[in-house]
Order: sequence, then C-alpha cells, then structure tokens
Amino acid sequence: MSKPPINPEQTAAGITVDPQTLERVIPESRRPDGTIRKQIKIRPGFTPQEDVRRFRGTRQAQMDANALPKGHIIGWVPPLQPAASDAKPMSKAAKKNAKRREAKKEAKREEVPENWDDDEANDVPAVEKKAATAQSMNESKSASSTQSPASNDASTGAQELTAKLEKLEVQ
Repeated sequence: MSKPPINPEQTAAGITVDPQTLERVIPESRRPDGTIRKQIKIRPGFTPQEDVRRFRGTRQAQMDANALPKGHIIGWVPPLQPAASDAKPMSKAAKKNAKRREAKKEAKREEVPENWDDDEANDVPAVEKKAATAQSMNESKSASSTQSPASNDASTGAQELTAKLEKLEVQ
C-alpha cells in the first residue's frame, strides 16, 4: 500500500480523506489560545454549502468550455513585429561607427599571438605584416604608369623578401 500524502487535498470547507480509515473528516486544528479542536467525521454523501457548485445546464457548461479569452476579438490576428534593423535605416554616422568597430575587432584579432610560449613567433608575424604591406604598396606602384629605377629595385628586393618569408614556416 502506498504512503498517504503529507498534505492531503482539502475542499473549500476543509474536508479531507483520512489516510488511515479512508473516511472524510475535518482534521484537528489548533485554536488561537493553544487548545486543540477534535477531528470531526463527515457523514457519507454530505456536501457542505461551501463545496456546492453553482448549477450550470449542459448548454451553459458547453458555452463556458468553448468561450474565448476575455478581450479576444474573433478573426483578429496581432500584427507581426518588424525586426529592429528593418524599422530604422542606419545613418551615415552609424555606418561609419560600425565600420570603425569592425576595423578595431580585426586589429585586435591580428594582435593576439597564436603561440604564447615562443617569443620568436611574435617577431615573425610583424615581419610578414610589413612584407604584406610592402607588397600591396608595390602592386599599387606597378599599376601606375610612371616608375623610377630606384623604386623598381626596392620592389624587386621586397618581392624577394616576401618570397623568402612565404617559404619560411613558423612552428
């Protein structure tokens, strides 16, 4: 047999089922002065006035079951909420600030070294960055129609340096 519930269910009048005798009773309680009221047995079939429900006919009960929530309008569907980005286009200043934030994030990503243990590894990416910037500058110079012989020698030197750096593998 299963154990009785710790707090048996009570009706509005305070009637519960005694777990030992399975009779309906009003459990004992304590008065404000500290004395205890005795447990009261309830006759089978008796329903106190507090527990009597209001009479509802079958049609009324069916209407209550099918009733819509209070304030609901039949056929009305709430409009979809537009996304925050669709509501207001970005201004020029907001676009500019967003680009600045992106540039800062990318700069932070590049600053973080991949290997914290090796100090030499920190120097190599800086050299590669310089070579990459030199290469991009050389490409822009080569695109222009006028070139001086000194810049041509510098560009070939930079190209040789970048080729050596690409062959170099950092561990």
